[in-house]
Amino acid sequence: MADQTFANLNDLAAQLRAELNNKKFILLYAYNGTGKTRLSMAFKDIGKQGDARDTLYFNAFTEDLFYWDNDLSNDRERVLKINKDSRFFAGLDQLEMDTRIRPLLSRYADFDFRIDTTKWEVSFSREITTGEGEQAKTEIVDDIKVSRGEENIFIWCFFLAIVQLALDDDKAEGPYKWVKYIYIDDPISSLDEQNAIVVANHLIQVFRDAARVIPTVISTHHHLFFNVLHYELKNHFKGKALQYMLSRTRQSEDFRLRVLKGDTPSFHHVAALVELYEASQQDRIQTYHFNTLRTILEKTALFHGYGHFGSCIKRDPDDADGILHQRFVDLLSHGKYSIFEPTEMGAETKEYFRKILNDFLGRYPFNPELFPDVPEEAAP
Repeated sequence: MADQTFANLNDLAAQLRAELNNKKFILLYAYNGTGKTRLSMAFKDIGKQGDARDTLYFNAFTEDLFYWDNDLSNDRERVLKINKDSRFFAGLDQLEMDTRIRPLLSRYADFDFRIDTTKWEVSFSREITTGEGEQAKTEIVDDIKVSRGEENIFIWCFFLAIVQLALDDDKAEGPYKWVKYIYIDDPISSLDEQNAIVVANHLIQVFRDAARVIPTVISTHHHLFFNVLHYELKNHFKGKALQYMLSRTRQSEDFRLRVLKGDTPSFHHVAALVELYEASQQDRIQTYHFNTLRTILEKTALFHGYGHFGSCIKRDPDDADGILHQRFVDLLSHGKYSIFEPTEMGAETKEYFRKILNDFLGRYPFNPELFPDVPEEAAP
């Protein structure tokens, strides 16, 4: 199938809807900034007729349906408020959502919660153990404020519980009978590789175990998440999924869909490099970025026929800086990094990261327009 070009997101969204008449899933890969979130809203808006809706969606706007009341006067009863006017929460007070969300959330988190549908708020608690041995004491601390990452995973599990309700309603008679399509855009940001696999597997399991399949679009910028979804859909929904890469042409501002037949988006390593470069330039480097850097170095070494990624760092066996930089990548790409609390590097480690990344970009002829401030290095 040839590439398809669209003048605007509304035309593209209409095409995706048309293709879901014959397929159950569309898996969409796009770099950050391409328009994924706006596409999900355009898709949703097409099905919006007066008060009627037909798309259950998850994107950045979904997270805005929840907001914190931090009890500034007493600093005790911190709760996550729910926007009760959203159709997202239809029938919430009758569905025992606590018991539906809890088994989903237990895969990822060690905190508990309670939903109050009279006040439309969520309170969180956690077991805390103090002391050791016979002196150990466990107590439950209520009304805690969870981290931003934990909040995001709670909202994601809330959404998954609603998806389960819609999928299990095989006669379309329940509170989510209006759902004709599901659109999921980048469920969780800053996924490390282990959790990208877990979330992707879990998502497809929800569809696999359901009474019916609702036509669904899943869009992401995360190449590993895309890769896992590719195999899960291939194994469990063979012939029912389409894969595309979405891009935006710089000259005309059109949107282009290219069919992807393989398990990895074309040139994903370039997109990953751009992400690392931007993180470096904007001083938001996290420890898990060393994992991504190592993956890129390994792919480059393989392409050039080297046996080890260190060959893309060291110029010769006696290159002292290269040996040190290889050691940094070796050590810092094997840590366990939390999905909830990505760890920022120390200032000195950041400088090593920038040095390794910039030397690599300067040594290999990537498009300089993508990396405008990298100094050129002489060829090895």
